[in-house]
Amino acid sequence: MSQDPGAASASGVKRTELQRHPASVPGKLIVQTLFEIPVGLASGRHSHPGEEVGYLFHGTVAMEFDDRPTFTIHAGEPFLIPPHTIHNARNITDDTTTRMLSTYLADENEPLVTQYH
Repeated sequence: MSQDPGAASASGVKRTELQRHPASVPGKLIVQTLFEIPVGLASGRHSHPGEEVGYLFHGTVAMEFDDRPTFTIHAGEPFLIPPHTIHNARNITDDTTTRMLSTYLADENEPLVTQYH
């Protein structure tokens, strides 16, 4: 496991890479991460070059978008973020760090995360 430094903008927000393997699709990688957001923090606006398929296993997150309405994800629920979609995951739980497992189908020549200000 390795910490991807620059992958989260707020202090205390942590994305830990669990595995990275070549996909069966040429030029693509499958990357899986554990993403943790402490109480009151958010991931910061960002996007990924491929799909993000996720599962929130602890806490509640407001998933905010630039181009569509916010939706709320509760522990035990899956989610899917389309490629190049700018989003911000905000911990809206009162008393716990949110934890989600995210799997990406990523282009091997692009960064996994692009941050926006």
